[in-house]
Amino acid sequence: MPEAGGSRGRLWRTLRATAFPLLLLGLFEAAARRAQALGSEVLAPPSAALSALAQAALDGSLWPATGFTLGAAALGLSLGAGLGTLAGLSLGLSARASRATFLSIELLRPLPSVALLPLAMLLFGFGTGLESSLVAVGTFWPQLLLIQAAVRRVDPQLLELGRLLGLSTAQRIRKIVLPAIAPRVFTALRLGMGFALVIAVTVELAGNPHGMGHAMLLAQQSLAPAMMIGWLAWIGVIGVLLNATMLRLQRAIDRRMGVVA
Repeated sequence: MPEAGGSRGRLWRTLRATAFPLLLLGLFEAAARRAQALGSEVLAPPSAALSALAQAALDGSLWPATGFTLGAAALGLSLGAGLGTLAGLSLGLSARASRATFLSIELLRPLPSVALLPLAMLLFGFGTGLESSLVAVGTFWPQLLLIQAAVRRVDPQLLELGRLLGLSTAQRIRKIVLPAIAPRVFTALRLGMGFALVIAVTVELAGNPHGMGHAMLLAQQSLAPAMMIGWLAWIGVIGVLLNATMLRLQRAIDRRMGVVA
């Protein structure tokens, strides 16, 4: 009986979570079909977009563009999040360094990474270097600020105890700081992953002739709204899958560290 109740509960939660998106899809399908009946070629129903996406998967055109975007986003996120984490740890542990860099950070942080597109084109040309560099810039600042804030929340008494026990700075970071901020590090990475995908697709739409964003732009220019909406839906699905994967990884590491959710 408890298992049956648990199964019904999970089913009910799934139905509640999917009811609104399915309703929106149904309304979109009806509106697009109505528009087509009136002679409009601007919208395509979700069913046509799904068919176009399936055809792209079968003929192989879906995978190279997907791989390029994900590869560039992953490389940029690795650079931006890695450097942001190191900088956040340094500034979080050193009030003097934080004060010294405050003005510079506040001046540079608001600059949109896509605004650097012309400069990045001159430096890297088209391709992975262009895209990953802008993703790195866009993910660096959120990672830095979130890690810095997380480090500042570590109990100062724990750090002082580590100092009294003769732990070096590296040992205090490894044994005290990192375990304390691990959940926030994963939260920052999840946010950074979303930023990375958005920036990568935006760069492809704005100028880099590769990846999913460029494929979506080509579909729009070819007057193929079904394929364009299919690419848009595919990018959303990838974002959901990446977030779910990161959540599972975070829960697994939390269990290993004995963190109670």
